[in-house]
Amino acid sequence: MTVTTEAPVRRKPPTPAPKRRTVWRRMRDDWWIYLFLLPTVVGYGLYTVYPLVASWWYAFLDWPGFADVGTFIGLANFELLWADDLFWNSFRNSLVFLAIAVPLRVGLALLLAIVLNRRSTPFRGLFRTLLFLPVVTTGAIVGVVFTLILDAGGPVNLALVKSALVDSPVDFLGSSGMSLYSVIGVWVWKWLGITLIYWLAALQTIPNELYEAARIDGAGNWKEFRYVTLPLLLPFLVVITLIDMVGALNVFDLVMTLTGGGPAFSSEVVEVYIYRTAFGATVPQLGYASAAAVLFGLLTMALAIAQALGIRAARRAMA
Repeated sequence: MTVTTEAPVRRKPPTPAPKRRTVWRRMRDDWWIYLFLLPTVVGYGLYTVYPLVASWWYAFLDWPGFADVGTFIGLANFELLWADDLFWNSFRNSLVFLAIAVPLRVGLALLLAIVLNRRSTPFRGLFRTLLFLPVVTTGAIVGVVFTLILDAGGPVNLALVKSALVDSPVDFLGSSGMSLYSVIGVWVWKWLGITLIYWLAALQTIPNELYEAARIDGAGNWKEFRYVTLPLLLPFLVVITLIDMVGALNVFDLVMTLTGGGPAFSSEVVEVYIYRTAFGATVPQLGYASAAAVLFGLLTMALAIAQALGIRAARRAMA
């Protein structure tokens, strides 16, 4: 009887895990990458981070801008701002702009996107291009052109008078009751194209099989939109609306070129108020304007946080 013994299996020693490089080690090894990033970092620090931090410090100073150093007054600027009717008027105008312009832009862009997303729509590529052209046009140029278009002797008033819709020309930009709404209309026209692109991209995510199944069940255009398109677009609606809300707070160029905030501050938004207080007044008040900018920045920050939360909730809904 023979007994066979197997040779013991030699196991290889475990390979040691690679050591994780520290941040400083990575920066030292890959220094040339950060060298290419240096111009961007320096420019961002000088023109974004530093003005942001400086504006918070200036908000606590009584500083007209002429002196080298301002006088520290604590929260006095914020107390004066709280009682300033013109500031709250501009703040109210910004909220009215936000409440009217954003739903109008989002809703109109959605309707146009649904039409231009259909293959049966003729010249849909041409219409997409025409609607996007104002987006790449400078806001100041748009404001100057529409100042001529909306003038009492401009083409809009001529068309209204000749068609007997109005008896006399409408003062779109010079009337305190019309100026803000005229700016809203121009803003919606200028930025409609970018929201249209957002909606077109969202519509591409909906499978055609769902529409085919709805047509087989006898659904018309309205039922397709109500029961297929709209439910699947709700996550995108949150994101697009929040993006447009942030954009609606940055209308300085259009307001300045169209109305300058007038007449009688009827179209003055917070951005124009800050500019007028800091640079347009006979005696500039950079500290006071910085306090207004801080409050306006907090509002924008709140919208940015809401945007981040909305995007996260939309991703969870789509998952």
